[in-house]
Amino acid sequence: MALPLNLPGNLPKIGALPRTRTSSTRVQRPSLTPLAVAAISSKSVQRVDELSAKSKNLGLPIMVNSCTGKMGKAVIEAAVSAGLHVLPVSFGSGEENGSVEVSGREIEIYGRSAREGVLASMFDEHPDMIVVDYTVPSAVNDNAELFCKIGVPFVMGTTGGDKERLYRTVNDSKVYAVISPQMGKQVVAFLAAMEFMAEQFPGAFAGYSLQVMESHQSSKLDASGTAKAVVSSFKKLGVDFDNDQIKKIRDSRLQVEMVGVPEEYLSAHAFHMYHLASPDETVTFEFQHNVCGRSMYAEGTVDAVTFLAKKVQSKAEKRIYSMIDVLREGNMR
Repeated sequence: MALPLNLPGNLPKIGALPRTRTSSTRVQRPSLTPLAVAAISSKSVQRVDELSAKSKNLGLPIMVNSCTGKMGKAVIEAAVSAGLHVLPVSFGSGEENGSVEVSGREIEIYGRSAREGVLASMFDEHPDMIVVDYTVPSAVNDNAELFCKIGVPFVMGTTGGDKERLYRTVNDSKVYAVISPQMGKQVVAFLAAMEFMAEQFPGAFAGYSLQVMESHQSSKLDASGTAKAVVSSFKKLGVDFDNDQIKKIRDSRLQVEMVGVPEEYLSAHAFHMYHLASPDETVTFEFQHNVCGRSMYAEGTVDAVTFLAKKVQSKAEKRIYSMIDVLREGNMR
């Protein structure tokens, strides 16, 4: 008989995993007077020129926005490990200004009023640079429009925003970009496999029941977009299931005791299980993928950066790509 998802024995616990190294941060947010705010754009360009003079001939240059955020820091660590050159500037949220130290590198953070001048100056100094954007959903469209205005290729991993407007902006500008809310290349491969199975064998699981459980950090209030994508494939395979039936686990005690999330990853994990059972429950199928930490997404982002750099260099006709395109290239690390 099939076991329901809410039984402790149904999900194997992950053994002790090595703790990921975290970088210490030192964030300064000076209080700016109106005069300082008005002058920051011109001063920031001079500061960028000074920083850029120290950062030539060091490999593919990338600018990582929101470097004070957890994903931004993870991408910087992955980029440094891959031999890329992280430029010493970043866009913060709103009018955030200051500096932060990540992986032993001091990075200047610039607010909204200075962004255009800073980006134009950096692009002039590093014409082969690529921007990585992991800011807040409300900034997706404005940031993309700025990248396209300056002409800088970018990798967008932020979810949210007006997607139709985003793609229209990039398409009209002819700027190269990789846009994907899911940067975990192995998860993307799994989603692609599910979609392929659904297209090739529609109705293959007709009559089967489905249970879906997903566990994420407590700050994630909505159901997983990845889970919804998998459910969409199962529906094409003949399963009757609605997204509101997805069981979301956000309680830390249940995550540890029932799901098996290591305590050190309660603040950064993505566990999913999909349980199928035949009408008489004599046949069951289970699909499960568990992610601890952010390294998988950061490494996928670095792969997207190197992929995009090659497309820019070869002057590829296609300009907008997804992580599926990155996977198909077949030359990931």
